[in-house]
Amino acid sequence: MALAGVRVIELAGLAPAPFCGMILADFGAKVIRVDRTKVAMSLDTQGRGKQSVALNLKSSEGVAVLRKLCVQSDVVLEPYRKGVMEKLGLGPLELLKENPRLIYARLTGYGQSGSYANTAGHDINYLAMSGLLSRLGRTEEKPCAPLNLVADFAGGGLTCAMGIVLALLERTKSGKGQIIDASMVEGAAYVGSFVWKSRSVGLWDRSRGQNMLDSGAPFYDTYQTSDGKYMAVGALEPQFYMQLLQGLELDAGELPSQMSFSDWPELRRIFTERFASKSQAEWSEIFDGTDACVTPVLSFDQVSSHPHNKERASFIEDSSGAESPRPAPVLSRTPAEPCLSPDPVIGEHTAEVLEEYGFKSAEIDQMRAAGVVECNAVRSKL
Repeated sequence: MALAGVRVIELAGLAPAPFCGMILADFGAKVIRVDRTKVAMSLDTQGRGKQSVALNLKSSEGVAVLRKLCVQSDVVLEPYRKGVMEKLGLGPLELLKENPRLIYARLTGYGQSGSYANTAGHDINYLAMSGLLSRLGRTEEKPCAPLNLVADFAGGGLTCAMGIVLALLERTKSGKGQIIDASMVEGAAYVGSFVWKSRSVGLWDRSRGQNMLDSGAPFYDTYQTSDGKYMAVGALEPQFYMQLLQGLELDAGELPSQMSFSDWPELRRIFTERFASKSQAEWSEIFDGTDACVTPVLSFDQVSSHPHNKERASFIEDSSGAESPRPAPVLSRTPAEPCLSPDPVIGEHTAEVLEEYGFKSAEIDQMRAAGVVECNAVRSKL
């Protein structure tokens, strides 16, 4: 796989950093998640393909073990607020002195500098600070965050993974590592570059929820069907819009102009009534094979059985039968080969990993007895 041979130390966190680590693991990196000891269960639902080492970082011995893991690896991925790793003596400046090739990725909400650097927050806060949240939502309604996707995952985990891959690529030229300051505020804003940079062309002249791509246009929205399901409509271009009208059996000559803003409410009323007259399956049959840009809004239960997704094997099943998306994008020579085994339990690979990093069995047993590490390899022995 593309990242085979890359060793990553991921400090256990929530949502964005685990997603970043999972991306790296899916594409071949050896990702070792460092968990705390005396924790019953990991909250990392994105542990696919990772190994788990449990360390007591409240002990100097546990910190020393982590230091050894970090300086013998290619990447450190940490999700803590500014200063936490420095207090442990494991900040990037210290570790880069020992391993100048180390790539140290710091994934936080507000970044490593600025007045909010030490402030708590979540996706909705970072999205708000990026400016994007002000543009999300329907007209005359309050701004609405689209799950925690934009800041946590697109602007956070995915953007950080891109930074790590860029730094790995640059290291092949310079031989040097570097520090990655991945701010979810800035990542979310960057993901929204199209919105920022297209304001001058008239796409966002009107208030929230009244523009072409924010549910304002009746030809770019969702509509309920007779069976309580939904269809998604994205017929922006005139030629696609005409195919939408054909599928709905509407005469363009009897309707207002597509781009008559003042008539959009009337067009939406007509489309709403028409879509409500048939089931989702019936509309799907009508629009499949056309360029009307009309598709069913698939539920998680439906998505893997849709013919297109099924043909491409877009969703995978792990050993327990749970479904999830296949890693993307698909590389022709070195595609991702996601691990289908259950996610690791805390400390499942402690002994195995420490031995790989040069610790002797006797040392590991001694640290386990002293509570410096935890080994929970029961499942791996079954």
